[in-house]
Amino acid sequence: MPLIIMCGYPCSGKTRRTEELKAHFEETTDRQVHIVGDRALGVDRNSVYADSQKEKDTRVYPPLSSTTFVRILILSYRYELFCLTKHAQTPHCLVHCLTSGEESSLWNKNREAAEQYSQDIFDALVQRFEAPDSRNRWDSPLFTVLKDDILPLEAVSDALFKRKAPPPNQSTQSQPLSSTNFLYELDKITQDVLMAIFNAQKTSVPGDLISVPGATEKISFMTVNMAELRKLRRQFISYSKMHPTEKTGQIANMFVQYLNKGLH
Repeated sequence: MPLIIMCGYPCSGKTRRTEELKAHFEETTDRQVHIVGDRALGVDRNSVYADSQKEKDTRVYPPLSSTTFVRILILSYRYELFCLTKHAQTPHCLVHCLTSGEESSLWNKNREAAEQYSQDIFDALVQRFEAPDSRNRWDSPLFTVLKDDILPLEAVSDALFKRKAPPPNQSTQSQPLSSTNFLYELDKITQDVLMAIFNAQKTSVPGDLISVPGATEKISFMTVNMAELRKLRRQFISYSKMHPTEKTGQIANMFVQYLNKGLH
């Protein structure tokens, strides 16, 4: 279940290199190849990359049941995918399509209009991109290719199929639930907090501190819809299942702290 992460500037040749890798693995192995990226997802890149929240919402965490190619641009996302490989105990490698900003900009302008990045978005993505460093464990093994280089297909294959998977650590392994009523308490307490916020919205103004049941911490009030609150609640519950606590009395405070960070 290996993962190959493709990275580089926009319009740096990631799609072309991905297709080369796909053809190689389909010809030389019996593994299925699954390509994941903004083109496959059908997103409007100029719209998505102009809005940080939309960009986060479109991030994908592919099931590692096949050789998977993911095209990404941001360092923190590469690290998250590395953590995913540790959790799944599967090898990964990184392919960096190295080009200059000027060269990639020219390729972008030569695309069909519907496929182009706007110049503002292109410049922003280039500025935000952090080149991989093989000294970082999440960027290793690293294969850097220039536009005219021959892709080292056998070396990439060896990195995936002849190398041990990274061992999981405590932060990436699912932990057993610490008590039989943990899920019940988690669900009930977080729901009570959401209802307290919902009711307080009727009389509060931005900047007010809202008290919630079972918590000494307070919510710093701001106008927010219930859909966003429910989304944060689901994220908190998923995290808490991975890191359960025996002290269910602390759940409300932990959730309030999580909301204060997520809403500001």
